[in-house]
Amino acid sequence: MASKVYFTDLRATGNKGLLDKLEKLMERAGFDTLISPGDLVAIKIHFGEKGNLAYIRPPYVRRVVDRVKELGGKPFITDANTLYRGSRSNAVDHLETAIMNGFDYAVVGAPLLIADGLTGRDYIKVKVEGRHFKEVNIGAAAYHADAMIVMTHFKCHELTGIGGAIKNVGMGLGARSGKQQMHSDFQPKVKEDKCTGCGRCAEWCPTGAISMVERGEGEKPRAVIDYEKCYGCGECVISCLFGSINISWKTTPQVIQEKMAEYALGAVKNKQGKTGYLSFVVNVSPECDCYGFNDVPITRDVGIFASFDPVALDLACAEAVNRLPGAAGSVLEGVAEGVDKFSAVHPGIDWRYQLTYGQEIGLGSMEYQLVKV
Repeated sequence: MASKVYFTDLRATGNKGLLDKLEKLMERAGFDTLISPGDLVAIKIHFGEKGNLAYIRPPYVRRVVDRVKELGGKPFITDANTLYRGSRSNAVDHLETAIMNGFDYAVVGAPLLIADGLTGRDYIKVKVEGRHFKEVNIGAAAYHADAMIVMTHFKCHELTGIGGAIKNVGMGLGARSGKQQMHSDFQPKVKEDKCTGCGRCAEWCPTGAISMVERGEGEKPRAVIDYEKCYGCGECVISCLFGSINISWKTTPQVIQEKMAEYALGAVKNKQGKTGYLSFVVNVSPECDCYGFNDVPITRDVGIFASFDPVALDLACAEAVNRLPGAAGSVLEGVAEGVDKFSAVHPGIDWRYQLTYGQEIGLGSMEYQLVKV
């Protein structure tokens, strides 16, 4: 049986604005059934890195919070710490970044809790039966919640092709140790001809795996990576301003997607029938929100999607984007309708793999029925 994916566009007329349409979408999708009086409700969000402006706008979160409260739930906004250093690698910096980006109590109406605690060590080991993991490390605050609403900014991603609901839950709610497990098949590679020797990557590397080595008299040094120390966090890729560090793989790009799907399964294992997903296909940026900037969106804005099935939801969002032409002024300017936009931005990564594997392990279904609200 096909999973239902509900959709509303961004047209707003008369007395009904986008926040009203979001609430109507949640109602039609059946989200009221997720919340029982007294439930502690995790609202999973990506707060955006400092300097990034593509993340979901906080007023949308406030409307979700208000609806949860009307149903008798006790909402809190959450995400887990990042593996790379950035501005969200510990709870203090993470909360400061969230507040700077507009997610303070006065705006969203709910407290902020970092799911895996101060330094990423507050997690619960959840048993799964996956190809790679028998147990996964899920941020404790999210695990202990009674219900969860996952709010995802749908976009491209340099490691997984798409950054959708599966990534938001799997990678997003994995504790720092879990993120390391998922990233362990990725390793960066320096493009010597582009390296300017600025040393920024070495400064930001959390394990000291990068050193600056002299190339010869009168030449600038270049970055060299010690793969015995590197655990694949991707900090150097993000921090390099010159595109001189490439993504490389110990195995294949599919493995990180498999691991991510297994983590997503573990994150919702104790919330069957108590998890709903909202995906915002707006500001579809060519890179993830973990960068301290965001480029021109690759297509025009599409709308908001909702489902109880993250696999069906991610597929519906991706296909909606692929039906559109590339946006003028973006990295996909001139790319025609129907072309796979995500593969065009990040060649060599088959984003569908996380969906087929997610279906295989019982996370959801790739058959869906789109319902316009």
